[in-house]
Amino acid sequence: MTGPKSPPNADPIARLEDLTVQFTAGGPPVRAVNGVSLSLAQSEILCIIGESGSGKSVTLRALMRLLPERRTKLTGKIEIDGQNVLSLTPRALRNLRGGVVSMVFQEPMTALDPVYTVGAQIAETVRRHKGGTAQAARARALELLELVGVPSAKRRLDAYPHELSGGLRQRAMIALALSCGPRLLLADEPTTALDATVQIQVLLLLRRLRDEFGMAIIFVTHDLGVAAQIADRIAVMYAGRIVEEGPVAEVLGNPLHPYTRGLLASDVDSVPAGEPIAAIAGAPPDLRALPPGCSFAPRCHLAVDACVEAVPGIWRRDEHHMARCIRAEARAELPHEEGVYDA
Repeated sequence: MTGPKSPPNADPIARLEDLTVQFTAGGPPVRAVNGVSLSLAQSEILCIIGESGSGKSVTLRALMRLLPERRTKLTGKIEIDGQNVLSLTPRALRNLRGGVVSMVFQEPMTALDPVYTVGAQIAETVRRHKGGTAQAARARALELLELVGVPSAKRRLDAYPHELSGGLRQRAMIALALSCGPRLLLADEPTTALDATVQIQVLLLLRRLRDEFGMAIIFVTHDLGVAAQIADRIAVMYAGRIVEEGPVAEVLGNPLHPYTRGLLASDVDSVPAGEPIAAIAGAPPDLRALPPGCSFAPRCHLAVDACVEAVPGIWRRDEHHMARCIRAEARAELPHEEGVYDA
């Protein structure tokens, strides 16, 4: 499933260059993101996948500068819609959030304000960025709830978040994020707490909204099935680094990095009933004391001495598909179906 693509020479809507995020709340700094570089074209959907603690959500929050400034050190470059996010004034940053880039959070029950109705929260956002009367803002809130498929939308305008089901809260959160027509939507595991039927509905909704409005989406998930359904391109994160990136069909169909292959081998949906799951051995590294060289080397039985001597450079199968692994080139032609991870 792929959507409309921007012209080849079009400027990206978002660009990260060597982004590093460190948390410094006493003790050794936590290096949550380590030199991430990404770009996103208009109307493109990029999925960032990886285990919990790999830096996916931190990267999204860094894009909007939502991390606590006193305890966070950001270096590198973040550019959205031609604006250098790290140099924006507080006022310019408020205009960017919601107006240019919006976020759908993982758990809308904690993201939505419990003491205001859903309609009031959407209307307030509309008036903050677009102006107009309270009546016009409320009409826009109703239009948005109907757009995202909330049944009995007029009645739900005056509902509080706790009065809605998980699926309806997530739709309301999406309506809030779309209220000012952002060019970039950040979705932080928006389907994790939803049942399978509602999950599919939300994915279809996001793709339809992308097609209708031409906005780009960065979608964070740990679910490979979700990534396969919605992504145009996938970036695989491990220990704060992008270890593989490429078109969804190539990354999931013929991955280059042992970590990506391990994720695919341990996906419960791909294992026949009754068969053991080939889980990746070990645990992710401590981000306060990353191992030398490749961070995945302690868990990778394909590792050699050179893997721990230096952080692997980028090897490219072509201009679209890359991996950070010294053995990527040698293994690039091996089909995943033949158990490459275990070979």
